Amino acid sequence: MLSPSCTASHFVTRQPCPRAKGKVFGSILVTLIMLGSTIARSAEPPGEYQGVLDGAQYVIVVPPKWNGGLVIFAHGYQAEGSGSGLASPEPLDHYLTNHGYAWASSGYRSKGYRPDLFLLDLLALRAQFIERFGQPRWTIIHGQSMGGHVAIASLELHPDVYQGGLIECGVVDGVGLADWLYAYTAAAEYFSGLPLLETFRPEFDKLTSVEFLRLMGGPGHYTERGQRFDNVVKHLMGGDLPLRLEGMSERFISNLNPRDPGPSKAQKFASYADTRQIHYGIDPGFGVDEATLNRDIPRVEPEPYAEPNPVFAELTGKIRVPVMTLHETADFRVPFWLEQDYRKRTDKAGTSHLLVQRAARATGHCGFTSAERQPAFVDLVAWIEENKVPEGDHVLGDVAKLGLRWTRTLDSRDPAALK
Repeated sequence: MLSPSCTASHFVTRQPCPRAKGKVFGSILVTLIMLGSTIARSAEPPGEYQGVLDGAQYVIVVPPKWNGGLVIFAHGYQAEGSGSGLASPEPLDHYLTNHGYAWASSGYRSKGYRPDLFLLDLLALRAQFIERFGQPRWTIIHGQSMGGHVAIASLELHPDVYQGGLIECGVVDGVGLADWLYAYTAAAEYFSGLPLLETFRPEFDKLTSVEFLRLMGGPGHYTERGQRFDNVVKHLMGGDLPLRLEGMSERFISNLNPRDPGPSKAQKFASYADTRQIHYGIDPGFGVDEATLNRDIPRVEPEPYAEPNPVFAELTGKIRVPVMTLHETADFRVPFWLEQDYRKRTDKAGTSHLLVQRAARATGHCGFTSAERQPAFVDLVAWIEENKVPEGDHVLGDVAKLGLRWTRTLDSRDPAALK
């Protein structure tokens, strides 16, 4: 639990909290007792509160019998545009309220893909919650999609603020998503022979919707070039994942990105893309060997104007608290490969015991329901409060077995549904 001597400014500025020394323990204890009674007297009553904090809309809900647990929700990408974002309800809102947990959600100070700023919005929101309602006994950050990037960066960069993380369909490997999208586009350019990375919109859209499809075909009716591309994408995705082809058909063209993404895309995020570290795999028999592929495929480097930013830098895997993730196997908007890559980062950092990952055998993005989300939250709380480590999937193992335990309803196209 965080020391009550920490103020809101300590969380936002990352200043160390004062530590009590033995000789003054008695006086500090008296101070804390007095502080506790002050908070109890000044705390606002339970209820739902809405407002604007530093330009960001927010919602705070405190149940009648608050048990001291607090969930901070980080919502997903709301496209580009002017003005602030919209505060989204916490997906577990009814469960949390009915079970005594408080929650808070920020709409963020702007739209767009700026987890570096949105992370600060959530720190400010939590600090205000403490000012108005008192110190929670623990805080869980719950990130969804882009909010997963906000959550994992928060956990790495501000390790003393949150006591747990729940991330679903999340950009859990941060800037790795931008790397992956350009790696996908570079492979498409290599096998199609089209200058995809060098052509900007609107010409790019014409090129991909007509000429690219003519040369490559599509999932289920590939040309020879398309078969080679698909095999490389299989390795980029992290293996022959359940429902991979069905998921790829949903975003076969949408995942192609020119180097200049245009004003309607996340330009700041894209400017940090770097595929120089990506190793492409391809099976034998496709007319090109792996060494040649990795030597000749075009590489993308960060833009010169992409100034250093820890939230857009490669993550370290250095988490200090329990983290639970949920992810669809055939999510082609935020690929499952990010889960595998972050697992490797925690393995290297020696923190993999703090990461539990669960897969759902499904296509699409962020289709989780309370049937998958609620048990994950319950297990995460038990992990935090009782040190009961929950079970998950071995994401670096046999991918054919992913999600068999956690998928509530199998897709009729899934081979596992036929067994």
